[in-house]
Amino acid sequence: MGAARGRLRRERQQMYKITYKKSLNSDVTLMRVHAPSVAARAQPGQFVILRVDQNGERIPLTIADYDPRSGDVTVIFQTVGETTYKLSLKNEGDDIQDFAGPLGNPTHTEGLSRVAIVAGGVGCAIALPVAKKLHAQGAQVHAIAGFRSKDLVILQDEFKANSSEFILMTDDGSAGEKGMVTDALKRLLDEGQTYDEVLTIGPLIMMKFVCGLTR
Repeated sequence: MGAARGRLRRERQQMYKITYKKSLNSDVTLMRVHAPSVAARAQPGQFVILRVDQNGERIPLTIADYDPRSGDVTVIFQTVGETTYKLSLKNEGDDIQDFAGPLGNPTHTEGLSRVAIVAGGVGCAIALPVAKKLHAQGAQVHAIAGFRSKDLVILQDEFKANSSEFILMTDDGSAGEKGMVTDALKRLLDEGQTYDEVLTIGPLIMMKFVCGLTR
């Protein structure tokens, strides 16, 4: 216990360095932050509380990926307010004041062999680590991701690499198939696909219709 406290104190003194930054679209940014104690214990579905600087507010961000070997934790965020705007101005090599976690209950994945994951927009950042873990466990994963248009598509290659089948949907048909994520899910169910669970993450209205379809 004393050693763990000492490690956390040292990390706080060193702050948390951004090791990688990438713009996924005009509003969404991916960052890797060096936080070994978080990376060593993180699981899909958990989150961190971060503070950009000493005077900043604390905000929660879901852990999008983690690598215990490098000590890096990946977060993906949409610039929607003052704190995420300040965070978006940070670059590789810059520090973040606080990066506390992992927090929350991990997503249940044990014992699942066939799963459909239905994600929309920035919710894909939350869904990806779940798909990744299920795929690594040998589960058959059918992933459906929906966006308004091709300019907003994120993590397409990552989902393809971590699913047995990946379906991309856009409202306007500018990428993948035209339509809603529920159109793709209904087609799979009509084809006779059965799942141990259907996991959905995204806008509330999207999740409502997915729940209605699977009821």
